[in-house]
Amino acid sequence: MRKPQLVDYLLLSLLSLIWASAFFNIKIATYSFGPITIGFLRSFLGAIPVLILCFYKNIKIEAFSKDWKWFAIIGLVNLVIPFILISYGVNFVQSNLAAILMSTTPLSSTVLAHFFLKGEKFNLLKTIGLLIGFSGIVFLFSDNFLINENNFIAALLILLGSTCYVIGGVITLKISNKENENVTGSILIWSTIILLPFTLIFEKPWMLNPSTESIISVIYLGIFPTGIAWLLRFRILKTNGLIFHSQVSYIIPIFGIILGYIFLNEIITSKIIVALIAVFIGIYLARKADYKNVT
Repeated sequence: MRKPQLVDYLLLSLLSLIWASAFFNIKIATYSFGPITIGFLRSFLGAIPVLILCFYKNIKIEAFSKDWKWFAIIGLVNLVIPFILISYGVNFVQSNLAAILMSTTPLSSTVLAHFFLKGEKFNLLKTIGLLIGFSGIVFLFSDNFLINENNFIAALLILLGSTCYVIGGVITLKISNKENENVTGSILIWSTIILLPFTLIFEKPWMLNPSTESIISVIYLGIFPTGIAWLLRFRILKTNGLIFHSQVSYIIPIFGIILGYIFLNEIITSKIIVALIAVFIGIYLARKADYKNVT
């Protein structure tokens, strides 16, 4: 891994911006499309740039190989379920709230790693970080302007969706010997296959009359945050490593709050700022503990 250069920080910021832009675009997409349809279109459109790259680099797609069950399971847990949960939840809450809730994935991964990965047990620093980070989320749930009895469950579903990403990441370790582009292309194929019948049966998208804004947003969601962002992620991981890449956790919610304010006029409350700072501190302490273990 090379020492990060200016171009690496620019690419990291670009990745964070693309992923953060997903939240307000999901909000706009929900104006016309149901959560299952959004998930299907994201998977289908997101697979296109990944599969094109695999074809260009002559990388074999193993979606229907002997390991197809793992690709299907990862596609279900890492794409299908979170896409649906997050799209459903964002329909009832501000997109900036979703950005903050999704930023807790490093904290959730620390908890799951304690139980499922060797050498990733809790220590004092990690424990303090987790307590501070999740306290920020609990505090955020006390903001009656953002979360009330009408959307409390929706906010919880977004939090559950972020946890599914982490669980999917743990399951992906089962096929960690395969190329990232192959894995991503394969799970996107299975996500599309799984979502297609549910989309046709439950939401009947051919009966919709979507707005131009929603169509643009759902196309953007598929091509950029789902497809191109994953390819950019691979480049950063390969060049600079996991610790450098993990800094997206700090940048995404900041961009998410700013974009929600600019494009949707979303309110930024004082509790949002306090919760965001608490999450940042929690992630920093947990990552610092991991870094000490590595060094």
